[in-house]
Amino acid sequence: MSKPNCRTIALVLTAALAASALAAPARKKKPGKTSAANFTYYLLTLSWAPDFCAVPSNPKDPAECGKGRKVGFVVHGLWPQSDQGRGPENCGGGQVPQDIVDVMLKYIPTASLIQHEWSAHGTCSGLSVADYFAAMRKARDSVTIPDGFQAPTQAAKLSPKAIESQFAAANPSFPATAFRTSCTNKALQEARICFSKDLSPQACTASAGECTMKTMTVLPVQ
Repeated sequence: MSKPNCRTIALVLTAALAASALAAPARKKKPGKTSAANFTYYLLTLSWAPDFCAVPSNPKDPAECGKGRKVGFVVHGLWPQSDQGRGPENCGGGQVPQDIVDVMLKYIPTASLIQHEWSAHGTCSGLSVADYFAAMRKARDSVTIPDGFQAPTQAAKLSPKAIESQFAAANPSFPATAFRTSCTNKALQEARICFSKDLSPQACTASAGECTMKTMTVLPVQ
């Protein structure tokens, strides 16, 4: 089970929603505080930049895909998640202030993805925009990336279990079952880490998804 990769559709989706709003009366949405009751934990998603940058149709931001940048995992998002399925999405609107964007560019590669993550997921957290991105930073900063994923120079083939085990070994205070992987086109797409609402690491549920391939290719950094 894998969520659609919103990194490549953020701008298109924004435009489509705007067009839809002009064509028909807007439907009322529940505010974030109400929708926040409809999720049970957070899913921190870390995108493997070499995979994203290898897809010809994906936009290539030089901060992420530039030669010599040696970018590995970047934050994709912090998603409110339900035990039995996908959590709430698109619970409100509003822009992320520029000062927060500037801070988050150290974690998320593009301003458009920062705005999209707030609109699609952050608005359902019940948190203010500042508190949501502070929570995202806290979750990411608590995770140690395994040595083998710091700056690999050659492609490798690994099983989902092997990757998850490396994360568990690098983060001994986390439950071993707090880590999942997703794959696309036979390659590592994301590492996913599960957190409770208070940002304590917890075991993932089936809704976090997991790559079902026996092995996947881990592309080297550029």
